[in-house]
Amino acid sequence: QVQLVESGGGLVQAGGSLRLSCAASGRTISTYAMGWFRQAPGKEREFVAAISWRRGSTYYADSVKGRFTISRDNAKNTVYLQMNSLKPEDTAVYYCAADADDYSDYTAANQYDYWGQGTQVTVSS
Repeated sequence: QVQLVESGGGLVQAGGSLRLSCAASGRTISTYAMGWFRQAPGKEREFVAAISWRRGSTYYADSVKGRFTISRDNAKNTVYLQMNSLKPEDTAVYYCAADADDYSDYTAANQYDYWGQGTQVTVSS
């Protein structure tokens, strides 16, 4: 029903910035909860950030709070993750996810209905 495609990843030095995009197709995601997760080699997938239309709120993992910002442009059917002050420990594959009913624990990966293919972010020191 919904296809999600991430882009904007790459290689950046510590302290630098990247902006990830998640473009949705097949359905309008204006009323969906949208989340960003990441997974480093040998590690479990972890929550990064989420945005809820129903609650009008954003949510962040403690590890990225104050550095990352999630936003959405409903006219473009796209969600963004602005990442500033990047650290080597931010290195991971970043995934975009969508929850159609916006009625989930936003930190739990298994509550999301649709997932993108991921985009690699590498932060060097």
